[in-house]
Amino acid sequence: MTVATPEQQTFPPIEVWENKHSDRDYTITISVPEYTAVCPMTGLPDFGTIQIEYIPDKTCIELKAFKYYILAYRNCGIFYENAVNKILTDIVKACNPRYLNVTGNFTSRGGISTSVEVEHYQPQYQVG
Repeated sequence: MTVATPEQQTFPPIEVWENKHSDRDYTITISVPEYTAVCPMTGLPDFGTIQIEYIPDKTCIELKAFKYYILAYRNCGIFYENAVNKILTDIVKACNPRYLNVTGNFTSRGGISTSVEVEHYQPQYQVG
């Protein structure tokens, strides 16, 4: 199996569809309990759950395309922290949600569990 770095890996686009209710705030939560990647230091597989919570603006994430995007991490050598931040960056680029939280809860390895969380707000978005 060939392991690619994030820069070498081809990630499918995160496709979107028009939000017909952009006049109001509502929250969409996506859970990906079968996230896998490869540790760039050891080459061992990493497993975890990626949780995405966002308030859409003009567009929403198309889930089938997102599934293919997440599957592209399977043979990618990437640290947990970099993966969570890349997912956030790619979602913001695809649909620029009003609010976005990406959390990665990774399976314990060697007695150590890791959780990584990152948030994004549109500059003009007011919470509450």
